[in-house]
Amino acid sequence: MNDIARIDKWLWAARIFKTRSTAADACKNGRVTIKGVNVKPSHTIKAGEVVCVRKPPVTYSFKVLKTIEQRVGAKSIPEVYENVTEAKQYELLEMSRISGFVDRARGTGRPTKKDRRQMEAFVDPALFGFEDDGDDEDFSF
Repeated sequence: MNDIARIDKWLWAARIFKTRSTAADACKNGRVTIKGVNVKPSHTIKAGEVVCVRKPPVTYSFKVLKTIEQRVGAKSIPEVYENVTEAKQYELLEMSRISGFVDRARGTGRPTKKDRRQMEAFVDPALFGFEDDGDDEDFSF
């Protein structure tokens, strides 16, 4: 076992991406960072580094425990990395899942009246009592 590995191979081998080409594309498109710096697919990683992968709307963080370049079974994943993603990111994922904005199929057109009402019912409680009183004199443009 090597003590370093290419980031695109590691992301694929650790089952974070389904294919190595999607892992490489994620690196090329700036969705994979280490210490806040975008990395190329050929970047080498070592054990102990934290890799951040942005899969909208969430940014996952993984601490590398073992550098591998061959895909392993799902049962072996806890030996390869530790998921150190913040709980706040998972809350964001849950909120977007509940809202229905993320799962809307492309090409289905505009939201229907029923969809709009469901979205408003979801957003209105988030206003926390701030009402629009219609007084826009303070905000002249």
